[in-house]
Amino acid sequence: MSANRLSGLFVSLFGLALFFIVIPFDTEAVDYGWVRPATVPSAAAVVLTIAGAVLAIAPSGTTDLSRREFGRAGIYLALAASAVFLLQHLDFLIVAPAFALILMLLIGERRPLWLILGAGAGPGLIWFAATQLLGRPLP
Repeated sequence: MSANRLSGLFVSLFGLALFFIVIPFDTEAVDYGWVRPATVPSAAAVVLTIAGAVLAIAPSGTTDLSRREFGRAGIYLALAASAVFLLQHLDFLIVAPAFALILMLLIGERRPLWLILGAGAGPGLIWFAATQLLGRPLP
């Protein structure tokens, strides 16, 4: 089994777990706002499931996975897990810009304008869209 097929299978199973386990149990019903809280995550889970299944069934090209790349993926996974943990204990506007900046520096971005936009404007836009436009609180 190729790395493409394995990753497609993993992504598809992850999408199913999100749709049937995570979203139903971790999404609360609210009576305000015009988009239900489970709508966007459910749509993303369906897209992940379908895209993963397509990759698992009909992979294109070949993928070489070196130990270095596998290690870097582990670092990103650990950072994402720590960001999720910190979001439960700190404010979104503190955690999101810090982790965006860390990720941008890890991938090699050094241009100040892009660092400011990615770590400042990106999380700020997400905050504005969720809290002001959709009326949903962020952690």
